[in-house]
Amino acid sequence: MLKELVEYIVKKLVDRPESVSVSEVSGEQATIIELRVAPEDLGKVIGKEGKTARAIRTLVHAAASKERKRAVLEILE
Repeated sequence: MLKELVEYIVKKLVDRPESVSVSEVSGEQATIIELRVAPEDLGKVIGKEGKTARAIRTLVHAAASKERKRAVLEILE
């Protein structure tokens, strides 16, 4: 569910939605969601002063806590 949430949000933000790649790695303590986008879309995902990335992380955290889990969003280059 978290993977689909991130993928949906990010695909609406970027110019090249076909290059969005989201993978989910489950660990003992937390679930790590790895996000990859095209280099030219990286700025759109991070946003001015990181505000867009922070907002996406807040949504992921809220969705994860609803399921009583812990999730971390990593934006990879």
